Amino acid sequence: MPDQSAVKAALAAQKIETPSWAYGNSGTRFKVFAQQGVPRDPWEKLADAAQVHAVTGVAPTVALHIPWDKVEDYGRLAAFAREQGVALGAINSNTFQDDDYKLGSICHPDAAVRRKAVDHLLECVDIMDATGSRDLKLWFADGTNYPGQDDLRARQDRLAEGLAEVYARLGNGQRMLLEYKFFEPAFYATDVPDWGTAYAHCLKLGEKAQVVVDTGHHAPGTNIEFIVTTLLRENKLGGFDFNSRFYADDDLMVGAADPFQLFRIMYEVVRGGGYTPQVAFMLDQCHNIEAKIPAIIRSVMNVQEATAKALLVDAEALEAAQRAGDVLEANAVLMDAYNTDVRPLLAEVRQEMGLDADPIGAYHRSGWAEKIVEQRVGGQQAGWGA
Repeated sequence: MPDQSAVKAALAAQKIETPSWAYGNSGTRFKVFAQQGVPRDPWEKLADAAQVHAVTGVAPTVALHIPWDKVEDYGRLAAFAREQGVALGAINSNTFQDDDYKLGSICHPDAAVRRKAVDHLLECVDIMDATGSRDLKLWFADGTNYPGQDDLRARQDRLAEGLAEVYARLGNGQRMLLEYKFFEPAFYATDVPDWGTAYAHCLKLGEKAQVVVDTGHHAPGTNIEFIVTTLLRENKLGGFDFNSRFYADDDLMVGAADPFQLFRIMYEVVRGGGYTPQVAFMLDQCHNIEAKIPAIIRSVMNVQEATAKALLVDAEALEAAQRAGDVLEANAVLMDAYNTDVRPLLAEVRQEMGLDADPIGAYHRSGWAEKIVEQRVGGQQAGWGA
């Protein structure tokens, strides 16, 4: 059996990045339900993120989304984050909201639009320089809705050209994480639809380019853990965007729809040597009807629980069963770990870290929820309308 002290040490060292946009108002294309106390600017988002880290101890960084989190002085924003007890993490680009991007951004047939998109990505690298961020995270809504709408190969050529220019701008210690999504908003052909396309572009770009796996960006039935182990084997797994989906890209809380899948993914991460700072654990979720901060705390806890179960897999017993061809025993070893109630173990880890054993309860007792409702009156809440 795995050494309990080693498991606890690994759990205490875990780092899960929370997304700034998850603290704001978000929803579906039909409706965004505004909530009281929602942040009005990036500063208030960081203050909320600090509360998540304060009660969990494993959420020390916050991803920014540009231009949603645009400020005049990023050095000052980074300093404010440090004052709050957190740090700025990945810089996420936005090449999907401007009217110019109706037919695509970096893959657009018009060179002027492509120039605008690439210039935005270069701006994001400038922001990385100012904040000390390591990761530039790219997701493109580019694609086509109808056969013949555009030249599919030409769009791949434009994509490669734009990525190469941005890649050349990366500095030491910086990297590019390329995300994929098999459909939406492009309904016929998405320009980065799967891990293979993302991998092919990253492979050509070089060592600083890696693939990010959004757990909601797959067709039903996709074996995501196989993708994870393959990318790890090729040293091309840069990180995760953790969320859940029942149908398509629902962006629900991670572990909400299929906690067994999350466990299987985390097992492959642990087994494949991916439980290191080089594989970024990030949340990317849309909290439409649930309270923002408690939902993020719960999401962090869900990742922790899946990780704990993955760390508890008896590797020696599993390998012995696999060598013997004992199908049932091998499966039983995995299921024993999955069926373990790891909540008492995580409560011990938190207490040994000087934290409350119950993060959700600690947050509610802190009075922060009531404080922000009282103080954040007026102004424009962060988020997007529908």
